[in-house]
This record gives sequence, C-alpha cells and structure tokens, in this order.
Amino acid sequence: MSPTAAPWVAAPSMGPPSSQLHTGRPVQGLIQAEPQMPPLAAPAAGSSSSSSSSSSSSSAGFVQPSKAIQDAEGLKTFLQGKTVKSLVAFILSLNQAAAGTKLSQAFELSPCLALLRGMLDDLWALVDATPPVQQSLRYGNPAFRTWFAAMMDRTPQWVGKLLPLELQGAAVELLPYLLDSFGNPTRIDYGTGHETTFVAFMYCLAALGLVTEADRQALVCVVFNRYLELMRHIQTTYWLEPAGSHGVWGLDDYQFLPFVWGSGQLIGHPLIRPKSIHNEELLGMYGDDYLYLAAVKFVKAVKKGALQETSPMLDDVSSVPSWAKVNSGMVKMYQVEVLSKFPIMQHFLFGSLLPFDWPQVYDNCAAPEKEASHSNSSGQCQAQCSAGGSDNFSRVQRRGHFPGPSHRTCVIGRLLRRRKAQPQRMRMTTGC
Repeated sequence: MSPTAAPWVAAPSMGPPSSQLHTGRPVQGLIQAEPQMPPLAAPAAGSSSSSSSSSSSSSAGFVQPSKAIQDAEGLKTFLQGKTVKSLVAFILSLNQAAAGTKLSQAFELSPCLALLRGMLDDLWALVDATPPVQQSLRYGNPAFRTWFAAMMDRTPQWVGKLLPLELQGAAVELLPYLLDSFGNPTRIDYGTGHETTFVAFMYCLAALGLVTEADRQALVCVVFNRYLELMRHIQTTYWLEPAGSHGVWGLDDYQFLPFVWGSGQLIGHPLIRPKSIHNEELLGMYGDDYLYLAAVKFVKAVKKGALQETSPMLDDVSSVPSWAKVNSGMVKMYQVEVLSKFPIMQHFLFGSLLPFDWPQVYDNCAAPEKEASHSNSSGQCQAQCSAGGSDNFSRVQRRGHFPGPSHRTCVIGRLLRRRKAQPQRMRMTTGC
C-alpha cells in the first residue's frame, strides 16, 4: 500500500517554537560517548548448572523492565548516568558501521538477524490480514488494536526462537521492549519513543552476545530498515497518531534515527548531497538505497504541500554543505529532542540489561559495605525507610522500582521525603 497524505496534517504554523534547537544556533551534545557495542551481560548465576535445573536458573539475573523516570529529577539522573552513555555509544557504533553502505547490497545474516527479519516479515503479513475498519474518524483506526493483540500473541514465540536454551530466562526482559516498539494500542499512536525502544531491544540482544560487531551493518540496513518499512506500513494502514510530534517544525512525525544513520550512510558519497533531497529524480533512483532519502520520500508522501512549508527543518538541513556535518548535527539533535525529553523518556523501560542509575545516597541505614545484608523485603530496611511514610514505601515497592535486593530501597525513602516537602509537580502524561 503506497502512503497517502496523512489526514491530520494541518496548515503550517506562523512560526517555530522558542526552543534554541529551532533558531538555527548550534546544539551542544549532552552525552559524550565513543562508538562502542554494549558490554556483555554477566552470565546468570547458576546458568551453567545441570539441564534439570536450567529452566529455573536461566532466569536468574533477568527482570521484567519497568518505567523509572517519574519527573525532571529522574530524567536528569538518567542523562548523567552510565546507561544512557552506553546506549548512545551503541547508536554511534551502528552509525559508524553504516557509513558507505547501501540498503540494496547483499548482507550475510547471522541466525539471530535472520530470525528478526522473519519476525518483521510475519508482522507485515499480519497487517495485510487485519484491514482497517470503516469509521467516521479520519485517524486512529481501532483495527490497530486488533493487530496489536495478534502481535502480542505471536512475538513470545519469536523471542523464544531468538534465545538459546541457557538464555531463555532473558525473554522476560526482552519481550516488553519488543512489544513497546510498535506503538500504543490505547492511544493508537506511535513516535520516536517507540522507535528508541526498538533500539533498546537491539541493544539488549547485543548485550546478550546474540548480535556482534560483525552484524552491525546488517542490523541497520536489514533489520532496522525492515522495522521502518513495517511501521510505515502500519502508519498508512491504521493512520496512527504521531506521539510527541513537533508537527511542522519536526523532521518526521514518527521517526528520527533514519536521519541519523541515513546521513551516516551518505558521508563521502560522490554524487548525492544534502540538497539532493529536492531532486525528485535522485530520490526516485536512490530512495531505496539510503535510509535518509527513504525517510524524506515518506515525509513528502504523507504531508501535503512543499517541503519548505511542511518540513522547514528538513529544508534547512539541505543547505548544510556536507553529510558529515548533517550527521554530527543529527546525533546532537537526537540527544536533545528524544533522549532529553521527559514526555518521551518517561515511558522508557529499565531492567538488568539497561539499568536505571539510581542515586548512590544512603540515609538512616548502615554503611555501603553492609549493602549485601539488606533486602527489599526485610523488616529492618522497611522500618528504616518508613520515615518517608509506610504508605509511600509500599506504593513505591508495588511500582517495582527497586533494582534488586540492595541498600537503594533507602534511597527511595529519602527521595520520597524530599518530594513530600516540595509542592507537587505537574506531570506530563501524553506523548511517547
């Protein structure tokens, strides 16, 4: 199904937001990282035990990921932690590997990548088998919920195939990332937060050793590209509402990373320049070879009007003289417009492979060296944290925001007391 104009596209606004990002001034990168694949996760305790106990021991160390960024302070903690640096390093590693590649070239797929490609093909066929329903609304087709439910039934089997026997316990951690990559069935929307979650899913596969440096090019040009194609197919079938969109002042209402890795692909290209996005002939010839050009083609297809009016930022970027500068700017912009935005990152999931960096604060508790003796369920630790209120403690405990049996339960108690003393902040709950 070829994309058509999105029904919710409105006329351009009179001017850009006040954000410095949209004034033309340079944006400073927030997160300093070097291109690097994720460090391999430590083997689960007991994973080398006998086969009779492998089913129980293989889940040791893996947890169901959950949300942890609750307010601006949580976002600040995340941006200053090790996890976001490792995630950005992974993105930069794939960006580095994508340089000089073409989507149409032949790639050797490892068993893991071949299964991922097969899963995405299967979900594409599921879209074809779940047509949109007739409705008076012009967007947010409820048939997406039917597709999403069917997808939830199928993906556990695919995740099980991805994991070797000794890593089957990791399914509890991988599955939520994968399910959250395809949009929100309640709001019937999709955005850069869901795209980032799919990258987190790929990160976890690399942390488990299922994706290696040798797979990086194929991970971008085959797996991620197929994911983009699937999501565009979903968007133009069910007309998902864009989540967290900048509208006319954004790059794309749905996705960002095609512009990062796509500009990386084009660094040093002898023919295609940033201004080539205005050349319809070049877009037609090379649009299937490069993520950046494919993204521009999609934007032009779903938005009415000239690119200068519907996507002035893309038009401005086309005046940059080199792809290297475009790529550097896109990396910084991704950090500012996605990783640093609370409405997006409040939905991000954290587990053992992508842990939340809780503040190392100890309050009313023993010294850090005694941390191992504390347990989340121990009466002693609960009593020590109850200064923040027993109801508060149990509420946080139910949220599952403890990274494991550790002294950090007392960190929660201190944070609760601090927040209790401050006026309640209004929390944004829309966008992803």
